[in-house]
Amino acid sequence: MRNRSPQTVTVLGSTGSVGVSTLDVLARHPQQYSIYALTARDRVAELAQQCRRFSPRFAVVAGARRAQELQSLLAGEGNTEVLSGVEGLCKVASDAEVDTVMAAIIGAAGLRPTLAAVESGKKVLLANKEALVMAGPVFLRALRANGAQLLPIDSEHNAIFQCLPYPCESLENSGVEKILLTGSGGPFRTRAREDLHRVTPDEACAHPNWSMGRKISVDSATMMNKGLEFIEACFLFGARPEQIEVVVHPQSIVHSMVQYRDGSLLAQMGNPDMRTPIAHALAFPQRMDAGVPALDLIAQGRLDFKAPDFHRFPCLRLAREAIDAAGSAPTVLNAANEVAVEAFLQGRLAFTSIATAIEKVMNRAPVVELTGLETVEATDLNARELARQVIGAL
Repeated sequence: MRNRSPQTVTVLGSTGSVGVSTLDVLARHPQQYSIYALTARDRVAELAQQCRRFSPRFAVVAGARRAQELQSLLAGEGNTEVLSGVEGLCKVASDAEVDTVMAAIIGAAGLRPTLAAVESGKKVLLANKEALVMAGPVFLRALRANGAQLLPIDSEHNAIFQCLPYPCESLENSGVEKILLTGSGGPFRTRAREDLHRVTPDEACAHPNWSMGRKISVDSATMMNKGLEFIEACFLFGARPEQIEVVVHPQSIVHSMVQYRDGSLLAQMGNPDMRTPIAHALAFPQRMDAGVPALDLIAQGRLDFKAPDFHRFPCLRLAREAIDAAGSAPTVLNAANEVAVEAFLQGRLAFTSIATAIEKVMNRAPVVELTGLETVEATDLNARELARQVIGAL
């Protein structure tokens, strides 16, 4: 990576919540960062506004029709070139002019461009946990082969990263006993279990602490988000499943903790604002202003912790079973979850049937070794088709 200022940044998924927070942080440091490309799936109007403000060299949308819409909106305004499709995403993620890539595309759609950034040796800020969940072994092989730098953006994994020594060759050699992965428990932590089947999409998307997109909000409500983060933590930190413990922490102030062999417990704390981990990763190993107010512990008053209820949140159990099975099992889990959440948001599946559908798919899909990207994508495609069949029969 070239040592120069400003650093050039591509933001994959710039109109989503993480993308918007990233642009907020970057705008606070215009002398240090230059935006090379912005991308969105279909939020063309929002992307056009971002292009007018930040003047990226490229803007990428999902398809040719959306690209024409964006070109029309930007006609006569600046010199932003509009691209489309996976090819466009991979280009702006891997271009030689790019130093840093924020990988914030939600779901499996983010895999190819994120992998392109890794294969090009970029500094990759990983907010797209699904890319690592569905293709962990393939992703890590590419990371080692190409010398890319991977920094976690999920608040929990960023917290773990901050609590570990750097570099951390292995948890055992660093004296780590256990990783404690915290989660708020979502909006239904205390709701009567017999009422959960009546949960509506709007209720599921009303997270008590974080402002997020609808898909990840539903994942938080089922605690599948924590399950995916559990799998991601295994890959990111070379942890065995038994080295990670999920802890419900309703206030979302302690973002995660690392317990050491000598009895020390290190925690990273802060207000629930994604700009903190984004600023940490952008500036690493330095620190810079994120625009986030300091945590007032006295005003906060108390911090609560409890064990998760696996009966209330069966998706946590399914995620643990997937990482234990290894191979393509996490790929199947992620694909089935994406299809099930989409069906729930469209009113075609009950909230409590999300986990039911995922488990049925996992029981039917064979577990194979992930030898390359083609195996990952074939497994993902087959699992999605199986999930649609399962949901249709429920």
